[in-house]
Amino acid sequence: MNAQDLIVVFTSVFIVGMIWLRTRMQYMRRGAGPLQLAPPGRAYFGAVVVLLVIGFFAAPLIGEAFWPNTGITPTITRVIWGLVTYYIFIVIHRVLKSRGTPVFTHGQPFEGGPHSTDGQRSKDEQESRGSTPR
Repeated sequence: MNAQDLIVVFTSVFIVGMIWLRTRMQYMRRGAGPLQLAPPGRAYFGAVVVLLVIGFFAAPLIGEAFWPNTGITPTITRVIWGLVTYYIFIVIHRVLKSRGTPVFTHGQPFEGGPHSTDGQRSKDEQESRGSTPR
């Protein structure tokens, strides 16, 4: 694997991370429990990975077809493919969200954790902060 391929691998991992973070931010709510990847979310991120792998092989060919005899490197076309993938999945997530299909769901809150709704402090919190008058 040469240096240009490593750049593409790094870019692809970065793109998956950005899609993960951007999508996850859309589901953040306080007190609703930890976020978990829903079954449609597995398909969503599986499609991201598949599209990036397809792009690794198809992007240089597509780049050569659109810009023949320009000397454009396969790395540039692969990175452009990754950026286009990012923007496509913004649109796909909006469509999923408008149809009520969650990518992430909220699990049960941790008992005594920071998101618990019972108003009680955990034993560790009481020991470290001391008890407070109620």
